[in-house]
Amino acid sequence: MHSTRYAWAEGLTAFAAVMLALAGLLGIFRGIMAIAKDDVFVRTPNYVFQYDLSGWGWVHLGLGIAALLVSFGLFRTATWARYTGVGIAGLVIIANFLSLPYYPVWSVIVIAMSGFVIWALCVNKAPNA
Repeated sequence: MHSTRYAWAEGLTAFAAVMLALAGLLGIFRGIMAIAKDDVFVRTPNYVFQYDLSGWGWVHLGLGIAALLVSFGLFRTATWARYTGVGIAGLVIIANFLSLPYYPVWSVIVIAMSGFVIWALCVNKAPNA
């Protein structure tokens, strides 16, 4: 019974680590694109949340780096990484919600990925947590 539960916990933690690493890498790339003022982003003139694209790129870059670093802690099943991972994934969700008009489809995909990370980190308690 316990070995099955621990296997699930280890599997979900590995899943969260991989998904958070992917979200982090994609956030880094997205941040670099926004800082470089690439023409990949859509311009929405009448959106409530209007930000400087370069500044927004720094936010995504910072969150991407943090997510990538936390994912390394998740691979080592560190307790601090589980809690920090939930927080970083929550911030990634908020950042992507606010940037919906600039890159709408991709923002929804990253929001879903981050939601799965939060679920995977919260649904089961790891053996050493």
